[in-house]
Amino acid sequence: MNLSELTENLKIAFDSMKSNKMRALLASLGVVIGISFVILMGWVLSGLDGALEDTINIIGQDMLYVDKWDWAGGRNWKKMRQRKNITYQQAFEFCDKMKSAELAIPNVRDFGDKIKYKNEEYQGISIIGTRYEHSLTPAGAILTGRHFSPFEDDIGANVIVLGYTPYQAMLKAGNPVGKYIKLDGRRFLVIGVVKKQGTMLMDFVDNQCFIPIRTFENLFGKSGRTVSIAIKAGGVDRLDEVRAEAEGLMRQIRNLKPGQENDFSINETKAFESTVATLRLSVWGVGIGMTILSFIVGIIGIMNIMFVSVTERTKEIGIRKAVGAKKRTIWMQFIVESAVLCLLGAVIAFIGCSVLVYLVATFLPKFVPGTSFLSPVLPYELLLIASLVSIFVGMMAGLIPAVRAANLDPVEALRREN
Repeated sequence: MNLSELTENLKIAFDSMKSNKMRALLASLGVVIGISFVILMGWVLSGLDGALEDTINIIGQDMLYVDKWDWAGGRNWKKMRQRKNITYQQAFEFCDKMKSAELAIPNVRDFGDKIKYKNEEYQGISIIGTRYEHSLTPAGAILTGRHFSPFEDDIGANVIVLGYTPYQAMLKAGNPVGKYIKLDGRRFLVIGVVKKQGTMLMDFVDNQCFIPIRTFENLFGKSGRTVSIAIKAGGVDRLDEVRAEAEGLMRQIRNLKPGQENDFSINETKAFESTVATLRLSVWGVGIGMTILSFIVGIIGIMNIMFVSVTERTKEIGIRKAVGAKKRTIWMQFIVESAVLCLLGAVIAFIGCSVLVYLVATFLPKFVPGTSFLSPVLPYELLLIASLVSIFVGMMAGLIPAVRAANLDPVEALRREN
């Protein structure tokens, strides 16, 4: 088919849609719904990929975490619960003996604490006891102020670094950096604020505060707590070496016999990759199922409309064939018309979805924490995907009516009354 034939077929298709606006709109409704599912599915998957990337940036690609718990959650929960805590002594011994890593830092957490600033009280905050080296990891990046110093770490000074959420909450009473707050009845000097880092996968990280680990011991005690160990390998290429040493060293410290199963976990970003993969599979499953169902409805609707169109234009087809139009030309006329009808559905879907995602991404995070990973703008590649899918669906829907039109006998067609 040459360019002039394609131009002529497009003109015929648009004229037909113009003369039957409502019919064309209703016929493309199934395609609108199907393409909308394709677009929204791609939008959500793009957001999940962005959330994973943000999470990896927080944790650090070269970070490992030795913990009692397995972040991936794939193991038996009761079995993990029965594991012995990683004690302060074991954590400090591990950090002192670890040789291949750039850093090894013990971290201990207390949940559900409250802090007071002036007359305001803020609850549900996690307090993290750590060392000054925490500032050298991605999770310790400072927004304003500073992290505690080695001296403050050694003496167990009453200094605190706020997470982004309590910092924002306190701003209404004045910037708290350089001022005093109360934690468990003790006065702490606010010396810094950690950058905003929360993502869909780790929305809790903004709602925590950091104090020297010795201060934490004095405040909350050692008993009944498990300590996790953050390990900075010093490069992605060193992860295997560091992981191997960390596993062997912790087994030695925990007195595990050869062949005995680890009673600790070494966590890394792969745990979140597994979570995102599961979420992606769920989105794909639901999205593809609804898309196929919508496209089936759309194909049936457009196919019926195209059969009606063939019937209405039987005499026109007979005239065209009588003056020399080839089967291929008639066939392409209805294929193009069906494809254009579906492309109209794609345009409507893209406009509608653009408005929807803007409203969702703008207002949903205000009511549902952890949904800020959703972008208010659709990726441009989704427009291309939606257009190609709609054209393909249109060609499928118009194939049988087009074959029927191309095979009409010109003599019989000319006898037909409109």
